[in-house]
Formats: sequence, C-alpha cells, structure tokens
Amino acid sequence: MLRKIEEAENRLNDLELELSKPEIIKDKDLYQKYAKEHSNLKPIVGIFRKFKEVKHKIEDAKSLLNDSDTEIRELAHSEINILKSELNALETEMGILLSPKDPRDGKNVILEIRAGTGGEEAALFVADLFRMYAYYAEQKKWKVDIISQNHTGLGGFKEVIASITGDRVYSGLKYESGVHRVQRVPETEAQGRIHTSAVTVAVLPEAEEVELSIDPSELRIDVYRSSGPGGQSVNTTDSAVRITHIPTGLVVSCQDEKSQHKNKAKGMKVLRSRLLNLKAEEQQSEISKERKNMVGSGDRSERIRTYNFPQGRVTDHRMGLTLYRLDDILQGRLDLLLDPIAAYFNAENKKEEAAKLS
Repeated sequence: MLRKIEEAENRLNDLELELSKPEIIKDKDLYQKYAKEHSNLKPIVGIFRKFKEVKHKIEDAKSLLNDSDTEIRELAHSEINILKSELNALETEMGILLSPKDPRDGKNVILEIRAGTGGEEAALFVADLFRMYAYYAEQKKWKVDIISQNHTGLGGFKEVIASITGDRVYSGLKYESGVHRVQRVPETEAQGRIHTSAVTVAVLPEAEEVELSIDPSELRIDVYRSSGPGGQSVNTTDSAVRITHIPTGLVVSCQDEKSQHKNKAKGMKVLRSRLLNLKAEEQQSEISKERKNMVGSGDRSERIRTYNFPQGRVTDHRMGLTLYRLDDILQGRLDLLLDPIAAYFNAENKKEEAAKLS
C-alpha cells in the first residue's frame, strides 16, 4: 500500500510542476485534466505525509526510552502510545482512500424522503430528517435546492425532494438509502406512550444529460395550477408540471417555482436521475427494477437505522453501531455515523473482492 502511495506522491509532485507551466495553463483542456488528477491525488498524499511525520515523531520518542531520567522515559512511553493510535487511524484512512472507487462518488444527488407507516408522526420525522441532512450539507458547504415538497397540517411532509450539489455529495450520502425508523412519544399522545414510525430515504446520483438520452416522444407533460404554500401568484397560473415517462410509468411533479419552465427543468432533473438509477439496478441484477425496492415498502420492520428519542440513541442495524448522540446527529453531525459506516462497507467490499479472486 505504501509503495502505491509513494508513486502517487511522485505523480502529485510532477503534476504541480506541470500545472505551473505557461503552455499548460494556456491549454484549457489539458490544464483541467491535470487539475482534476491533482485534486484526486491530493487527499491521499496529504494523509501519507502526515503518516510519515507521525512515524518520524515515534522514532524521536523511542530515542528517549533509554534516558536516565525516569520521568522522561514515562513521558516518551505515553507519547509513543498516543502516536501509534494516530498512526493506525491514518493507515485506516489511507486504506479507505485507496479502495476501488465508485464512479458515481463525485456526483451530486437527488434526495427523496417520504413518510411511511406512522401517519402524522412519520410526516413530522420527514421534516426532522430533511433538516438533519440540510445541516450536514451546510457543514460540507453543499447547496440544497428543494425541488418538490408536500406539506401536512402540523408542519411535517408527506414527501420532500431536493437536489444537493457540491464536492463528492454521493460519496457522502450513498449509504443513507433505506428505511429510517423513529421511536418517540408524539406531542399528541396524552398518555406518554412511545410510537414507532418509519420514513424512507432514497439517495440518487444525479444523471447528466450525456449519460442518458430521453426520447421526448416517450414523455407526457401536463401543466396544472399549483396548490399549497408558495407565496403570491403561485396558485393563480398553470405553473405546476407533471412529467410521465410512458415506458417505465415513472411520474415526477414539481410546483415549487412560479415559472413553468423552471418547474419543468427541475422535474426533468429528477426524472433523469430516477431513470439512471433504474438502469443501474437492471445492469447490476441485484435488486428489482421497481424503485421502491431501493428503500423497502416503508414498513416499520424494514429498517437500516433507528432513532430512539427516550434513550437519546441512534442505531445503524447494518453494522450494529449504536451511538447515544441523537441530538448531535439531528443537528447535522452525521460524520459520527457516516465515517464508521463508510469504513464498514469498504471492509465488506474488500472481502467480496478477495472472495472473487480466491
């Protein structure tokens, strides 16, 4: 592994030299190609340099283990233990970065959250989860743009669909698809009984037009008058758009913008991503063609994660991880969950690759 990273470091140094040359700067296509490669190599090389620095510090500390002063020897032992833990963490991080990359990792995403079983309580939790992802996106400097939302009377959502754009969004959120279960006492519950509700989350990598050709003749586009919140004039013109992809039966509606053209553009973005996801599912032959299988039926028993409010805990059932940090996670500190989950799936993928080779 270290040999591969050393090669990456040498290549990064070469690229930095190339990117400083006037003839490369003038060649827009070549400059962008080198800049992208540089951007991909920089994180792993940065960690490798920290790794070498920590190793050097360990060697320096080891030289003090034979010191005549007992206190200095004890301090050296303590520092070596701390540095070794840091070294192991850096080695793990390098392993993750060197693992085979999902070609979709750099993509933006379409995030869809829908209420499952649980009525109004499930709808309220859709709002909670959307806020959680919005907080996380803000920390990551990603942009969140609501495409469609279906409000309920008490401030929840039957569904909310949003576009999230930024650096490696799909890589950060790709393991969030599935059923999220919530256990808490609803505000309307007079006797203090805990209710269990479910919400489905789908994270779809956003499709580029060049990746998927859609025949206009296969689309049925209907316009209608918007309903619900939206400010002045939103309900007075036929600005809402419903797009039906006839071959697959996929339907996308968008009414958040006052402009029919903007709603159509947003709707096409969602449709394109859903179709690309459907195409990927068919190619992999691992799950059904029906999109609902990506997140299950929304039944309480099908879940990837449980948020238990009385105990203040969050449990991810795929790897058996439990954290008593519910408030922090709902405030967007999702790295507490997403980092170990990514490491878990990375390890599982490596096992699968090893099994194929054996």
